[in-house]
Amino acid sequence: MKAQTIEIQESTGRVLSAPIFRPGGKKLMAKGHILREEDIRVLQSEGMERIWVTELEEGDVSEDEAVCAVAGEVACGSYEIQLAAGGRANLVATENCCVLVDDDLLRQVNCTSGVVIATAVNFSFAMAGQRIATIKSAPFAVPKSDFDGLIGMLCERGPILQARPMQGASVAVLYSDPLNGDRARALFESVLRQKLEKFNIRAHAGLAVLEKEDHVARGLQQLYRTRPSVILVASTTAPAGPTDVVGMAMEKIGCRFERFLAPVEPGNLLLMGYKDEVPILSAPGCFRSLKPNVIDLMLPPMMARYRVSTWEVACLGHGGLLG
Repeated sequence: MKAQTIEIQESTGRVLSAPIFRPGGKKLMAKGHILREEDIRVLQSEGMERIWVTELEEGDVSEDEAVCAVAGEVACGSYEIQLAAGGRANLVATENCCVLVDDDLLRQVNCTSGVVIATAVNFSFAMAGQRIATIKSAPFAVPKSDFDGLIGMLCERGPILQARPMQGASVAVLYSDPLNGDRARALFESVLRQKLEKFNIRAHAGLAVLEKEDHVARGLQQLYRTRPSVILVASTTAPAGPTDVVGMAMEKIGCRFERFLAPVEPGNLLLMGYKDEVPILSAPGCFRSLKPNVIDLMLPPMMARYRVSTWEVACLGHGGLLG
């Protein structure tokens, strides 16, 4: 690339090195704009004679071409690409979704290419119309060798980001207490309803049971038959793990345990298992307050029917101190 100041009439096909403003401060053309014949006429009508431009050399890929190509390979799911001035492309959710991010691949891309990518946080909930990523090119152009390497990496290992739709998501809740299940419902239902509304879930199936192994097992089985996206166990007790009442009831109905303990505060006593493909979560103390806790982190991917692994729960420790 070579920057220089040239006569207006000689600038067709070249790239603006700096934005051009009208008197009064209104932007006329953005930096990085490729000048066309009609642009030349506009600039001449503004009384301009010379401008700063950058001329791309052989082997350069223009910034707009680079970010547009990367945007087409970097993600999948419910999103659209919106190009912006200055070598930038925004990814915008087209429906309510959970954002899943391959952190390792994202870091590698941001270390090695002439393009950088900023995304929403992994496992975060995004509303329709919300920006979930921005792709930005180095000014004016990217060397073709870097560009080809980046596209090859994304084709082989991508995508970096998934906008996983949450259409039809449903939540079932088992309220349990050692003396009276309805006590747990009275304590937790209002808070839980407000938590779910943040994810656009306006109603949920609920069942209150006595916290005994057979009662909890029957309740879980009854809720499982409704085929929800996720089952939450809202207990008034603080379980000690898979060997307590809730854990034994989960095992009794054929639930496979995936994880006990999460590096998240509040929510470190998380117990997570799967009955076939339906996740069941027990998180003591997390239904008493609207403050963020492990439930807020786990619900979006599970409502998008993504199978969260023990490794992914372990990764929540970075930023897991929520309050």
